[in-house]
Amino acid sequence: MTGPAPRKTFAWISRNTVLLALASLFADISTEMLYPILPIFLTQTLHASGSVVGLVDGIAQATQNIVQGFSGWLSDRLQKRKPIALIGYFLASIAKPLIGVATVWPMVLGARFVDRLGAGFRSAPRDALLASSVADEHRGKAFGLEGIGDNLGAFLGPLLAVLLLIALKVDIRWIFYLALIPGLLAFLMVVLVHEQPLAVAAKAKIDVNLRQFPKAYWTYLLVTALFGIGNSSNAFLILQTQDIGASLEATILIYAGFNLVAALISYPAGFLSDRFGRKGVLLSSFVIFLIAYLGFVLTRNIYLIGLLFAFYGFYQGIFRSVGKAFASDFVPQELRASGIGWYSTTVGLLELAASVVAGQLWDRVSHEAVFIYGAVFAVVGSAGLLALIPWRTDGHSVSAAS
Repeated sequence: MTGPAPRKTFAWISRNTVLLALASLFADISTEMLYPILPIFLTQTLHASGSVVGLVDGIAQATQNIVQGFSGWLSDRLQKRKPIALIGYFLASIAKPLIGVATVWPMVLGARFVDRLGAGFRSAPRDALLASSVADEHRGKAFGLEGIGDNLGAFLGPLLAVLLLIALKVDIRWIFYLALIPGLLAFLMVVLVHEQPLAVAAKAKIDVNLRQFPKAYWTYLLVTALFGIGNSSNAFLILQTQDIGASLEATILIYAGFNLVAALISYPAGFLSDRFGRKGVLLSSFVIFLIAYLGFVLTRNIYLIGLLFAFYGFYQGIFRSVGKAFASDFVPQELRASGIGWYSTTVGLLELAASVVAGQLWDRVSHEAVFIYGAVFAVVGSAGLLALIPWRTDGHSVSAAS
């Protein structure tokens, strides 16, 4: 009698949603093999400072997110998603081995720039492909499923790095070379995606300039900015974890645990935001961020830091899946890639600013000052979300109401 229920529950899942989740899985394995060892590679192998770590990662992440605004605009202008996404996946995959040959930090910066340029170029059209692959009422779940792939890849990537470094005794530079393989697998997954013609295909010359976006969308970007100005690179959490005495292997495993938690929460967060509205779920991620950052200020116990880093994964999973879904709620379908792209641009610009400030605080004030700074703006962002964004139980209808 209860047999058909699972089919009804997951009937919304399409071939495209699975392929795009797999693409995110492989892409993040490729990226996250490198991410937890990159700050150590910079500071210990290339002898760079904390400010350089913040600068390199801030520019890299900002490039990724800023380019999404352009790629989203281009995707909407051409009414094409897949070809633009494929260019991005290919660029990101071939750039990673270039980091391994670096002998000075500016070479790392250049390679990371190309890597994140590709990542940014693919993201908005991929997210628009994803959003158009399901009905509006399932959009949060679709982004949650993609978030599972993304964050599961971010969990498996560091574990693969530990296996290569510890069990197989691979030189640290070879981690960057081997990251090419999962990057190309991600490219292959998108090759297999079938792009559906948009209902507005006849409007291929549609005006996608910024005046087309509703006021409610810009209010949401303002709230994102208020929070984002304190949201510096996760590289500082990694450096703090090692600074209190964790080994390289332990640091990577803690980071892997953080990503596992993010993977596990992504789909439930999307489901809850579809069911009860995005605002409350997104607010919970801001509060989790605040608690985790305050914890990094108050303790230097390695076990508590490990738990706090894992707890911080709840923020990562919720913010990534619900934040994008919320952004897409505020705009019509033909502007969706641009809407998600400019949202990601806002996140990236503010992360760059936050990371530059955090680097200076790390080098010139104290390591704890980085996390106090982030916690202050988590409070500011939470207040902005509560005051400026209305409560809704049907998050997917925001654009219609704007």
